[in-house]
Amino acid sequence: MTTGMWWFLGVAVAQLVAAAVLLRVRSQDRPELPPQALALLRGGPRAAVVVALVALHQRGAVAAGRRGTIRANGGAGSTRDPLQLGVHRSLQRALTLRLLATRPKARQALDALRAELGRAGLLRPPGRLRTARALLVCVPPTVAAGLVATGVSGPALALGAVPVLAAGALLGVPPTTRAARRLLDALRARHPLPARRQEVTEAREVLLYVALYGDPALTLFLPHFSRDGGLLGHRAHREDGYATGRGRNPENGFTCPGATPD
Repeated sequence: MTTGMWWFLGVAVAQLVAAAVLLRVRSQDRPELPPQALALLRGGPRAAVVVALVALHQRGAVAAGRRGTIRANGGAGSTRDPLQLGVHRSLQRALTLRLLATRPKARQALDALRAELGRAGLLRPPGRLRTARALLVCVPPTVAAGLVATGVSGPALALGAVPVLAAGALLGVPPTTRAARRLLDALRARHPLPARRQEVTEAREVLLYVALYGDPALTLFLPHFSRDGGLLGHRAHREDGYATGRGRNPENGFTCPGATPD
């Protein structure tokens, strides 16, 4: 194997190391998390917005609109929760859940919640996550460029496969950390979803179940509001869709600086 190929492999390994450092998050001491924070860890931004909508609906502040939309139904009440306020202020007209989650006031509250979870060591900061994935996406082209520039050989292919496979594995790292997934598992173990809605009498408990379980809890506790408001059936609500990495945003585009030699 030529010296040039070793140079390309070194670049690929450097990309892997830099990505791994960016993906590493230290877990910090944290207070009890509100339901919308737990929902964000489980299902991403849309799941958090759903919990905020359920809390607003419990106070009569929002209602299901026409054709699977949500509309404001009075003031937000006495809540000081930033996400609930941001969601309610975004409902100047009836919106679908998908559009509501993208409104500036709702997005601002979601970004603040994500930053808070990042500081707690439960969520990888979005900027670092995007940068790490950009570096990982660049690993295969870097190895391929080395093979083309220096000539394909058996040893080169075998060694080149190692960083490529490692990059593929790291691309599967979810936005949430291991501490977040342990937290969700522990809460589900302590709070299994009841078989009947009559077993739960407190509104906050309903929020907790919706945060932890998504669609099954919505169907159990708020079947009409969830169906008529278009809250059911979204990918972000599938159990642990965000926590296991399936919640990654496929619209992020990456470019690979310096993958091609002069």
